[in-house]
Amino acid sequence: MITLSHVSASYRSELVLDDLSLQIACGERVAVVGPNGAGKSSLLRVITGLLPAKGGVQLAGRDIQHLAPRERARLLSVVPQDIANDIPYRAHDFVLLGRTASLSRFGGPSLEDQQAVEEAMTLTETWELRHRALPEMSGGERQRLVLAMALASRPKILLLDEPTSHLDLRNRAEIMRLLTKLNREQHTTILMVVHDLTLASQYFDRIILLNKGRKIADGSVAEVMNPSLLEVAYNCPVLVFPLPGTSVRCVVPSFRF
Repeated sequence: MITLSHVSASYRSELVLDDLSLQIACGERVAVVGPNGAGKSSLLRVITGLLPAKGGVQLAGRDIQHLAPRERARLLSVVPQDIANDIPYRAHDFVLLGRTASLSRFGGPSLEDQQAVEEAMTLTETWELRHRALPEMSGGERQRLVLAMALASRPKILLLDEPTSHLDLRNRAEIMRLLTKLNREQHTTILMVVHDLTLASQYFDRIILLNKGRKIADGSVAEVMNPSLLEVAYNCPVLVFPLPGTSVRCVVPSFRF
């Protein structure tokens, strides 16, 4: 579904991805972790085509350079870390923006567009909010609406850039529950940038560890949540505690005070 072959990318003269290769199959649920500046968000921008790169980038077997913007928008959706809280849209109209690539150039939204919006809002449990304005909502409600907007296009691939970083425990768990359900029931391919290593180990089957634009590790929770690997990537001592009876690893820094 996503293939990168020897990809390198830069912001001006700063190299942010360095000879990176990876493959993500249809229906996988993958977390990308690593320290600040590791290249995590840059990876998502390369996949969407927003950041030019050297090397090969393919989506669903097609070179990204040969995909028209509307084709790309139908294939994948992006969920950012946060959105402004003063956007003057009703919830329903905001989610409808996710159908932009499918909207007719003439006339209003079709019945299919309306059905897709209702389906996305029902899945994210935001349908009851459809008449409310975004500035009136909590951070958790807005983030669920951002996810609904991304799902309204019915994408095969969902890219997420730390969508839970500003949420409390309950809302964080709710977003992750929705993503897991979407992946299992609709086989949507999910690639998510995650800062919280414990969260990554709890909800993802595969984890990619980046550092300085290079892939340090790529595998299961047990393989990647290895203290020696994490200490090299994060440049600090860590403790990794397995949660009994699960594959979850609790990861904490091990500085002495």
